[in-house]
Amino acid sequence: MSKAFISVEGLTRRFPEPSGKAELTVFEDLWFGVEEGEFACVIGHSGCGKSTILNILAGLDAPTAGHIIAAGKHVQGPSLDRAVIFQGHALMPWLSALGNVELAVSSRHPGWSRAQIRAHAMKYLALVHLDGSELKKPAQLSGGMRQRVGIARALAIEPRMLLMDEPFSALDALTRGSLQDEVIAIRNATRQTVFMITHDVDEALLLADKILLMTNGPKAWVAEIVANTLPKERTRAELHKQPNYYPLRNHLIDFLVTRSRALALDPEARPSNRNPPVIRPTAAPPHAATSHHPQSAGQAPAPHLASARIAATQAAG
Repeated sequence: MSKAFISVEGLTRRFPEPSGKAELTVFEDLWFGVEEGEFACVIGHSGCGKSTILNILAGLDAPTAGHIIAAGKHVQGPSLDRAVIFQGHALMPWLSALGNVELAVSSRHPGWSRAQIRAHAMKYLALVHLDGSELKKPAQLSGGMRQRVGIARALAIEPRMLLMDEPFSALDALTRGSLQDEVIAIRNATRQTVFMITHDVDEALLLADKILLMTNGPKAWVAEIVANTLPKERTRAELHKQPNYYPLRNHLIDFLVTRSRALALDPEARPSNRNPPVIRPTAAPPHAATSHHPQSAGQAPAPHLASARIAATQAAG
């Protein structure tokens, strides 16, 4: 059996308690994989360790136990093959938009001439529609434009993996939607492997190929991997018209509202082999007499979807 492009194996992270007398286990013994070219989103409540997983994958933190193998190598520190887009833009305030991207390009290609670096940086600023604003400093740019610079900077080093830590959470709805569209277009062009954290269910449904659902912390774990059963080619405007949209959304919201906490309180619910089941929520055929049920390979239909549908309808209304 071949290894996943990103393979998380037995990952555990503990932090010392403030008293210094004990440790807090944020998550424990995580196992999951992300295939090359796949877009994976992680959803869970605050405190379950989503950002910590991303930081370990980025090489910015180290696990207490277990490891991550990315592109066949153990992650033991930062790498230009893994670019991170943070919640904040993290730009150098004294540099222009162009200067911020050039700084990243020069780290990837130290032997390039100044002209080569500039041309490459401008290519990626144009990709996020910032040509014409390249000489402005971050203070002269809107929040959405600053995030575009961060995306251009990450893409300009041409990483094999793009790691995104809620990059649009601080933006207004219109700007967030616009940047989501940019990510879709860029991802379709580059086919990069993406690992993203989000609290936005609809963002996950729009962008992801699969969605990892984490229980509440402490001692959080990945309870399910939800395969996105929507068409590959999808847009925000048409998302809610897809037959599988509400079954998917209901399932995710039911997990966040009810099951993430219930599972955290029931350690015996965790599979003994630690491998999360893969769930594929779909709409029932038109002739079916009963409501839809998400199913994973070799599993019986889940019994909790009626309450999930109610929760999602209330949240959507």
